[in-house]
Amino acid sequence: MAFVQRWNWCVATCAGFGYAPVMPGTAGALWGVAIYAVIAASCAGWAQTVVLAGALAVVCAETFRLAGWAERYFQEEDSSRFVTDEVAGFLVTVLLFRTPHISTTVLWAFPVTRVLDIIKVPPARWLERLPRGWGVLADDVVDSLYAAALLHALQALSPQWFA
Repeated sequence: MAFVQRWNWCVATCAGFGYAPVMPGTAGALWGVAIYAVIAASCAGWAQTVVLAGALAVVCAETFRLAGWAERYFQEEDSSRFVTDEVAGFLVTVLLFRTPHISTTVLWAFPVTRVLDIIKVPPARWLERLPRGWGVLADDVVDSLYAAALLHALQALSPQWFA
C-alpha cells in the first residue's frame, strides 16, 4: 500500500479503531475523547473553545476529504470502519457542553453522544442520505446537537449530577 493509502486508512479508521469487532463507531469516537482531554488539559476558557473548534474543523475537513476514498476503499457507502465522523460528533458535543472537570464532561458527554448517534433521532437518520461526506457527517452533528441540548437540560434540572 502506498504511503497516501496507508495515511488515508489510518485517519479514516482512527488507527484501526474502526475495525473493532463490536461498536466500531464507539471505539473510533474514543479518539475524540483523547483529543478533547489533551485540549482541555492544555488550555481553558475561550482558548479551549477556539482550539476545540479548530480540532473539529480539521476532523470535519478530513471526513469530507476521505468520504469518497472510504467508499471506494471499503466498497460500501458510509462503512462502519470509517469513523472520523464519530470523532467529529463527540467534539461537537464537548464544544457545546463542558463542565469544569474533564472526567465529568467525558463521563456524561461520551455515552449520551454515542446513544443518540446509535438511536438517530430525526432528522439525523434522514441526513445520512445526503451525498458524499455531507451524509456521513450531518447525522453525527445533529445527534451531537441533541446530546449537548440534553446535557444542558439535565444539568439545569440536576446540577448535583455534574458536580
